[in-house]
Amino acid sequence: MPKFITHTLASAPQAAKPLLSGAQQKFGFIPNLLGAMAESPATIESYFNLSALFDKTTFTVTERQLVLLSVSRFRNCTYCLAAHSTIANMQKIPTDIVRAVYFNQPLNDARLEALRTFIFAVLTADGLVGQEALQPFYQAGYQKQHVLEVVLGITLKTLSNFVNHINDTPIDANFLSGIPDNLLATTA
Repeated sequence: MPKFITHTLASAPQAAKPLLSGAQQKFGFIPNLLGAMAESPATIESYFNLSALFDKTTFTVTERQLVLLSVSRFRNCTYCLAAHSTIANMQKIPTDIVRAVYFNQPLNDARLEALRTFIFAVLTADGLVGQEALQPFYQAGYQKQHVLEVVLGITLKTLSNFVNHINDTPIDANFLSGIPDNLLATTA
């Protein structure tokens, strides 16, 4: 089956056009992922809604990017790794955090490492985690609310990771610039 059309404002279904227009205003271009998602206005709208809700969580900006990068690393979604490493760079998130996620190495910050470890535990066990995964997460200062917010972040990235895998979405040139030391080559 051929890849999805990477829609533009001209080719997108009518209901997706306002969403693509908003993306173009926000990013200065329409990311290929969003162009592909535009084929289903409900899907692209869901992605934007989940993104907005995830931004309302109690996680810091760094923690949110860590969730999104970690899920993308777990699923080996090179498109999302490139996009979120660029976004992390724009948000002044330390490069060592992005680098550690890329190479699946422990983080120097114990609290962030507890978050990364918990994310991987949830993904590895398909959510069937017990006290052995929850206890270190809680000991790092996270609470039950954060457990649910991790699940929300996983849900958000599952949508984009799966679309990218099915579509083999080409990485936008704009997203290649944020990858430290061209780390993308290590994910292929």
